[in-house]
Amino acid sequence: MITVGDAIARTLEQYQVEAIYGVISIHNLPIADAVGQRGKIRFVPARGEAGSVTMADAHGRFSGLGVALTSTGAGAGNAVGALVEAMNACTPLLHITGQVEKAWLDADTGFIHETRDQLTFLKASSKRAYRISNASQAIAILHKAIQEAQTPPCGPVSVEIPIDIQGAKIPLSLVTAPVKPASVAAVDPAMVDALWAQLRQAKQPLLWLGGGALGSADAVKKLADAGVTVISSTHARGVLPDGHRASLRAFHNSPSVEALIAQCDFTLVAGSRLRSNETRSWTLELPSPRVQIDIDPAAASRNYLMDNTLIADCSALLGALAEKAQGREWGNAQWDAQVQQVVSQAEQGLREQCGAYAKLNDAIEKALPQDGLLVRDITVSGSLWGSRLFRANGPLMNIHSLAGAIGMGLPMAIGTAIANPQRKVVGLVGDGGLSLNLGELATLAQEKANVTLLIMNDGGYGVMRGIQDKYFGGRQYYNELHTPDFTLLAQAIGLQAWSVERAEDFEAVMTEALAMPGPSVVEVRMGQIGALKFAGPPQKTLY
Repeated sequence: MITVGDAIARTLEQYQVEAIYGVISIHNLPIADAVGQRGKIRFVPARGEAGSVTMADAHGRFSGLGVALTSTGAGAGNAVGALVEAMNACTPLLHITGQVEKAWLDADTGFIHETRDQLTFLKASSKRAYRISNASQAIAILHKAIQEAQTPPCGPVSVEIPIDIQGAKIPLSLVTAPVKPASVAAVDPAMVDALWAQLRQAKQPLLWLGGGALGSADAVKKLADAGVTVISSTHARGVLPDGHRASLRAFHNSPSVEALIAQCDFTLVAGSRLRSNETRSWTLELPSPRVQIDIDPAAASRNYLMDNTLIADCSALLGALAEKAQGREWGNAQWDAQVQQVVSQAEQGLREQCGAYAKLNDAIEKALPQDGLLVRDITVSGSLWGSRLFRANGPLMNIHSLAGAIGMGLPMAIGTAIANPQRKVVGLVGDGGLSLNLGELATLAQEKANVTLLIMNDGGYGVMRGIQDKYFGGRQYYNELHTPDFTLLAQAIGLQAWSVERAEDFEAVMTEALAMPGPSVVEVRMGQIGALKFAGPPQKTLY
């Protein structure tokens, strides 16, 4: 006989879980203790539940399953924002949380860590949420939860386990083999033929890539080689490398790119929500006819009216289309030149907007190895040069919050680094967002994650300043924040740290910082260098 906690640890090992991110508590110790005794899974002690789930989210984007462990009540509540982000990113994530003893569940007795109807807020912030009410079913439900998390469209699944069930004894025989994700139906050849016929009728088709196409790089390249013009969401940047002649990168809001899109005569949307901030609140004109590929039937015509929605796996359907392409099918050298021209115009406009900070982008590109990763928070720099100027030569090389919440950059960078131990990570954050998870600096130091944290310190909420300036007559309220000397703070935690007050020093400092293995911090004191203005993504209307 073994405890349920031990059975959970053994089961996660069978799923080849590399790391669990969590905060230990009296309501999850039987699980944490089992993980520690067995010593086969790395446990990363985050400083807060929001940080732990965000780290697990980042890890899951690379490994195929992130795992977080939180406490019940306020601990589980602290995880909600991070679960919402994982939902937006469709990350396969298992969130295990505790519960009070089964006898006192939902009794409103004031039991320590008790909260009313915890399962409801977990359901609201997760793809699914389960309660384990019977020790003998604990592993069966865990299998079901993991299967749900890994079945497209993926997402976070929460499981709450009463503390007495975690410590209950069950037979070892209940630890059964891993369960595979639900299988995706094979692509119908007739569907492929019909879509190919539509594509062939177009003079210049446009392919819009979203996160559902992250696994489609080979097929997308072949279609792009055949002359399909490709634009991506920021999440899908790099599926087609920036340098490909058919890539419009993620310049959806550039006038020059918009004018070129208008010359296309067919739109194929692959696994994208066509989010508001990338379509000017759905006023960006997409050429007709429009066909959408999505694994989720509920996604049909969600934000744009489609002429047809094909319920299929993007990788499989795009792969089948690519097999039909024989050499150049669309466009010509003149069209290629137009694509390159509008991308160049969009990049030049962005460089002019970034001013001196374009040099920072270039300094990082020069010093960061080709397989290096950028993880960015929602900050002015992240939304400008970090979002569209910094290179993307492969999928998942530019990680960010899809929900648009600030504060996730540092824990995302830690999770990304632990999932990719051989790759250097740059974590791009602002002083305002960093303050939300500032304690995770200690996690960065303790775990020796291979992250250079770049803190863009403008003394407050720079994005809000831009929005207030544009929409509120320049009236500036509540966006000035007292900030510490982040360089001294990082050094006090035991991190190597630099501060930069001149744009001329970007290259030297970033070269030195990125050459050093392990964690480090670079603070850019923007007040001495100059403002970087951004008033939020282009909108149809805002206020």
